[in-house]
This record gives sequence, C-alpha cells and structure tokens, in this order.
Amino acid sequence: MLMETTVKPPQSSLSLPWKARITLSVLSTVIDAACRKNGTINRPILTLIHIRIPSLSKSINGVASHDVIVDKTRNLWFRVYTPTQHAGEDLPVIVYFHGGGFIMLSPDVFPYDGMCRRIARKLPAVVVSVNYRLAPEHRYPAQHDDCFDVLKFLDDEENRSKCLPENANLLRCFLAGDSAGGNLAHHVAQRACEFNFRRLMVTGVVAIQPFFGGEERTDSEARLAGHQ
Repeated sequence: MLMETTVKPPQSSLSLPWKARITLSVLSTVIDAACRKNGTINRPILTLIHIRIPSLSKSINGVASHDVIVDKTRNLWFRVYTPTQHAGEDLPVIVYFHGGGFIMLSPDVFPYDGMCRRIARKLPAVVVSVNYRLAPEHRYPAQHDDCFDVLKFLDDEENRSKCLPENANLLRCFLAGDSAGGNLAHHVAQRACEFNFRRLMVTGVVAIQPFFGGEERTDSEARLAGHQ
C-alpha cells in the first residue's frame, strides 16, 4: 500500500539586510531625482553615488590595473585587470560591459572596480572593463558601437601588445555584462559572429540578469509603470 504524503514548501526566510535596504533606498532616491521628466539626466546629481577608484599599477591582493584610451573624442576607454600571480599561465580574456540602464555608471566606480578585481583574481582571467558612451546624450547604437569597437581595437596586434599582458589569450575571449551590460554582451557577440577578426575569437557570453526590452510593454512592465 502506497502512503501518500504532502510535503509543505519551506517558508521563505529571505530578506534583505537593513544596510542593503537603506543603500537601495538612497540609490533609488538619487536616481529618481536625477531623471528629469523630459527624458534628460541631471549628471551632477548622479555623481553623488559615483565613488570613483583610480587604476592601480601596483598589485593589490594579486591584481594590478591600468586604463587604456581607445578614442578620446568619445570618452571610449577600458580598464585592464591583470592577476599578477599567474604570469606563467595562459589566461582567458573577459571583456566586461557594466550595467546602469545605459544611462549611468562606469568601470571606475567602486562596485564595478571591486567586482572586476575579484573576477580577475578568482578565475583567474584578464578582465577588460569597458567605458562606453551613455544615453540619453548618446542614443542607440552608440553604446553597442563603442563596445564592438573595443573588440576591434584589441584585435590589432600593436594595440594588444601595448595594453594586455603577454599571457592574455584573445582566442579565449568571453563577453560578459550585467543588466544593460548583459544586453550589450549579447548584441556585441552577435556582431562579432559576422566580423572577420584576425587574432580574437569570442568563445562565450556571460549575461547576468540581462536587460532586454521590446517596442511594446509586456503586462508586467505596464503594471510596474502604473499603466494598468
């Protein structure tokens, strides 16, 4: 005789720590204040939450970093994170695109600088964190063009030899990003499939909670925006 049992799902005990709730509340307040009703951004207000970290050529916790300018007129540059304790190893290259809704943040702000350092140290890998132009001052496809242009920049042997360590293997190149950066990683990878690189090969994409939107709002998006 089979016994029928009912297993109750465990009660959720997940809750944000109070420090996280306060931080998110402050961030939301500042972002709301910076976004004007006419669709423009008050950049000085956003700088209140942009704690910038300089690049550090000296190894800190096993990782050194330096900045490389691709196109000064576009403020297109990237920060390279090199794990210094793996100089003799063949390392993959991770090209990272930061999130921020296409309107804010950069590679040198505190959260992304720290995260890319951890990625470089833990994997290990050479991380290239890209600073692309922001909306709404620069409309689509400026962001996607900037990110793809970084790949073309790295594919040039002279550029590669000047900005990446010798053990950085561009034939093991991964594109990664979170939120808006996940969107960029996806679409830049698609463009890379149609481009004839000489020394670079995109072998994978890591899309972290990627942001994708359509021309029409989904039901959940409409509810979130208060349109239903």
